[in-house]
Amino acid sequence: MASHRRPKQPNRARVTVLTTAAAAAVVLSSQAANAAPSEKPSKDEVKAKVDKLYEQAEQATEKYNGAKEKQEKLQKEISTIQDNVARGQQELNELRDGLGSMASAQYRSGGIDPSVQLFLSADPDDYLDKASTLDQLSTQQVDALKKIQKKQRELAQQRSEAGEKLKDLASTRTELGNKKKEVQGKLASAQKLLNSLTAEQKAQLAQEEDRATRTSQREALSAKVPAGSGRAAAAFAAAQSKLGTPYVYGATGPSSFDCSGLTSWAYAQAGVGIPRTSEAQTGAGTRIYSVGDLKVGDLVFFFNDLHHVGLYAGNGQIIHAPRTGTVVRYESMNTIGGPFMFGVRV
Repeated sequence: MASHRRPKQPNRARVTVLTTAAAAAVVLSSQAANAAPSEKPSKDEVKAKVDKLYEQAEQATEKYNGAKEKQEKLQKEISTIQDNVARGQQELNELRDGLGSMASAQYRSGGIDPSVQLFLSADPDDYLDKASTLDQLSTQQVDALKKIQKKQRELAQQRSEAGEKLKDLASTRTELGNKKKEVQGKLASAQKLLNSLTAEQKAQLAQEEDRATRTSQREALSAKVPAGSGRAAAAFAAAQSKLGTPYVYGATGPSSFDCSGLTSWAYAQAGVGIPRTSEAQTGAGTRIYSVGDLKVGDLVFFFNDLHHVGLYAGNGQIIHAPRTGTVVRYESMNTIGGPFMFGVRV
């Protein structure tokens, strides 16, 4: 006899969940259908972001330049110390050879005096501390042993100094590598943004840059501004000769420059050595805080951390190496992107 059971009713909670999920799916589907496609950033928005990345890259570039300069200085110092140690070791060997000659002479004349045997020990300091034996030595022998003592102390100090500088060099090389990666990362990000622009937008940006450069050049050339000293004028003329030369981070000329690379190169052509980095160049002369007091050829510094420098060209214009993707050019101080801090008359 067949059993007649009532079919199992669906669980009320399960029905509620399924109903809610279905409703949510409908809502999401509707939103997706009605959502507007994401808009690409405008040309001006891309330019603003790129300019910020270039500014950050230039900050890192000046840190990179400082680390590179420190590395080169440490390498020279270490090389000098190592040369001094090598010469000192040779002098020490000669002094010891002299004591050996004394011992040989005494042996030929009838045996080595116990005091001379001590001369040849590995620790002459310990021997000299034994004051009771000094009366057995001649004045010549005492002087020779004291020279050995002095030379050993000098060598120990120089080797210690070289060791510390080698540690500093290793740390500086690490910093140099990190800053290089930081610069390259910022530049790669900027390039990626620029690549997102259409060909027309890229052409518009190039035209705007070119127009701004030509306007600044025209205003600078028409300026009636007192020339600087002979050296400043010569440095300015050297910078002018490099108009149109490409910006490359870490470059000091003559075929490419970064900002402080251009200014240090320009003054070198005038026979004046100034530091490599923009921050260090602020100490190269007398500071001038008013734009109205600047003369052609004065160094001019921008941004609170002083990471950008150029040469004053008159009428509120400068010659400088702006950033990656540009060339050495005239530009208004009002368009640098950061505040004018002060000038320096070298």
